[in-house]
Amino acid sequence: MVENLEGISLKKFDDLLTLSQIGSKGFHKLKLVDLTEASPTIVNFFIQRQILNNVKWLCFKKCMIQTLPSNLFYCLQLKVLDLTQCLSLKKIPPFIGQLNALQEFDLNGCSKLKKLPSSIGQLNALQELNLNGCSKLKKLPSSIGQLNALQVLNLSWCSNLKELPSSIGQLNALQELYLYSCSMQELPSSIGQLYALQKLDLSWCSNLKELPSSTSQLNALQKLDLEGCSNLKELPSSIGQLNALQELDLSGCSNLKELPSSIGKLNALQELHLLECFDLEELPSSIGQLNALQDLNLAGCSNLKKLPSSIGQLNALQELDLSWCSNLKKLPSSIGQLNALEELHLHGCSKLKELPSSIGQLNALQKLQLYGCFNLKKLPSSIGQLNALKSFIYTGVPS
Repeated sequence: MVENLEGISLKKFDDLLTLSQIGSKGFHKLKLVDLTEASPTIVNFFIQRQILNNVKWLCFKKCMIQTLPSNLFYCLQLKVLDLTQCLSLKKIPPFIGQLNALQEFDLNGCSKLKKLPSSIGQLNALQELNLNGCSKLKKLPSSIGQLNALQVLNLSWCSNLKELPSSIGQLNALQELYLYSCSMQELPSSIGQLYALQKLDLSWCSNLKELPSSTSQLNALQKLDLEGCSNLKELPSSIGQLNALQELDLSGCSNLKELPSSIGKLNALQELHLLECFDLEELPSSIGQLNALQDLNLAGCSNLKKLPSSIGQLNALQELDLSWCSNLKKLPSSIGQLNALEELHLHGCSKLKELPSSIGQLNALQKLQLYGCFNLKKLPSSIGQLNALKSFIYTGVPS
């Protein structure tokens, strides 16, 4: 029976007559309403009648609304509010703070939204706030630090966001913070107070010049993504204190000249990506202390001239990518100690003159790429000992 209807999807729906025939009483038990791309007349039908009072999941995705309907004030059971790609949405009314049950608030792609009301800090149950693509958003209200239940905050592609309020450090439950392609030059020192934070995405924040030393206090951090931070010149010396860090991506940090020696203290680190760090000339010897490291990507580090002998201590290393390290002339003999190594990429190492005979000791090696190594005069005879080798590409090596 229509009277017992709990969910309805009216995606791209514009038949007002049919809805009118059902009447408001037919919707009084609704808990789920999907109005994705519904016509303005259909949206108005719902918001002008008190038929949303029991709704827990409400979607206005791609609807042409400029603000939230005032009747939402009565949706006190609402848990999920989806306003994805409401391209005409310009403001969020202050009553949003009265939605005490709200757990997920999605404003992804609301490109005309310029600010959030301070009342947003009253959403005590809010766990996820998605502001991805809110390109006109310039700042966050300081009250955002009051969101004690917030676990995920997505500010990616907020290209006009130049700073974070210091109150962000009060988000005690925050586990994931996404700041992809934001315009900020620095982070507040209070970010070090985010003790539950597991993932911090700062990729393509091309204006970011440094990380605060307090970053090292993020004891739960498992992934730190700094890809494309082209103005970042150094990492804090205390970065080695990130005991839970498993993934560190510095790819495209083209002004990064060196890594701090403390990086060797990252005992949980499994992936280290340094792809196209053009100014990086060498690695600290402490890198050999990374006992959990499985993937080391140095592809395109065109100023890298040598590897430390300590690299042979990376007992867990499975993949080493040195492709297009065009200034690398030789490999340390200790590379033969990499007993877990399965892939070694050396293509495009145009100045590489020889391979150490110890390469034959790589018993787990399955893939070896050497094409484009035009100065490699000969291959060591020990290469025939690579019994696990499945793929061997050596185009460009003289016979």
